[in-house]
Amino acid sequence: MAKRLPVYVLVILSLALTCTATTYTVGDNSGWDISSNLQTWEKNKTFDVGDVLIFQFSSSNSLEEVTQENFNTCNTTNALEAYTNGNTTVTLTKPGPMYFISGNKLYCLGGQKLQVNVENNQAYSPAIAPEAASGSNLPQPSSKSNLPTSSGVMLLHGGWGTLMSVSLGFIMAIVSS
Repeated sequence: MAKRLPVYVLVILSLALTCTATTYTVGDNSGWDISSNLQTWEKNKTFDVGDVLIFQFSSSNSLEEVTQENFNTCNTTNALEAYTNGNTTVTLTKPGPMYFISGNKLYCLGGQKLQVNVENNQAYSPAIAPEAASGSNLPQPSSKSNLPTSSGVMLLHGGWGTLMSVSLGFIMAIVSS
């Protein structure tokens, strides 16, 4: 049994491949603002289940997650979710399109709206999005980053490399016994 322990450890470790979720600051340096070109910002990005969107905006603005119909018409009533705190994180928890508009209808009509198409990442296991503690010092909208960052770790099971590692591990276990 002692001879097999390293083999079993190798097999178990080969099953756990890691990948990271990506955190995006919406609008990069411009943020969630009427001056941002959000359609250009979103254009060459791939959003996966588990990724996080950070919306940073001033207290005179807001963010609403809406249906496609409300997105197309900039209808700010009957929002799915409404955010007003200026530093909002949204974790992408399911595949498919998501629609965000400014709570100010005129801003939305001026282009302050964002559609993201979330791709299905079957390896995603939901993680908790960071939450702001009351009274905490959150970064102000001027502290935005252009680059997406990695956050969180999730397990990915499968793939040919894993299958080969498991197969070789079992063969080694049989041969060494």
